[in-house]
Amino acid sequence: MKLLLGNKNYSSWSLRPWLVLKHFDIEFEEEMLLLNGENWKQKIVDRTPFGFVPVLEDGELVVGETLAIIEYLAEKFPDKNIWPNDINERAMARVAASKMHAGFSALRNAAPMNLRASYPGRISQKEISHDMEVLEKLLCTHLDNSKGDFLFGNFCAADAMFAPVAVRIKTYEIPVSNQLREYFAAIFALKAFDEWHRDALKESWIVEEDEIDFVQANTD
Repeated sequence: MKLLLGNKNYSSWSLRPWLVLKHFDIEFEEEMLLLNGENWKQKIVDRTPFGFVPVLEDGELVVGETLAIIEYLAEKFPDKNIWPNDINERAMARVAASKMHAGFSALRNAAPMNLRASYPGRISQKEISHDMEVLEKLLCTHLDNSKGDFLFGNFCAADAMFAPVAVRIKTYEIPVSNQLREYFAAIFALKAFDEWHRDALKESWIVEEDEIDFVQANTD
């Protein structure tokens, strides 16, 4: 099994299934398809079904979408408990993951994931205020009922979906409640996340389109 992924400093969608694979100790290879360099877009098109990463290859099967990858892993390795055991919690975890997958566009567009950077005060709070209100309500509701450090007790796929949000909050020092700050700290403390973070810090590639100066220059 192989995961095709983008630059670890920037690729939020690659981080999510990678965390699931690593945290749940599923054996896999990884291959980076750079999000920069000469003809990088064509190289990704040549290797992937839709021209995007991440992509999971398992024999002849090619799964080219983050949530689909996670669902496939959950079905292939049911003993790993990638989703919560309880049917009600499992349903709510999928709701949270789907909301992340389809929403929070203002936050994602204004604050690209960048693990190497520190840009406090660079994000307009007004621009992302609605997304932050929804984020606080969604996550804190689950954390209030959780019997552990994560949304549904132990780390699960829903937490993996929100890991890039934790990075964004840290990089741009976006204000959040103490409850969310502690939750994000639990994500950062994961052995799998630490490995990804260390790899990202070693990268030297610059993806201009994902740097805050470029983003703000092209949205003003």
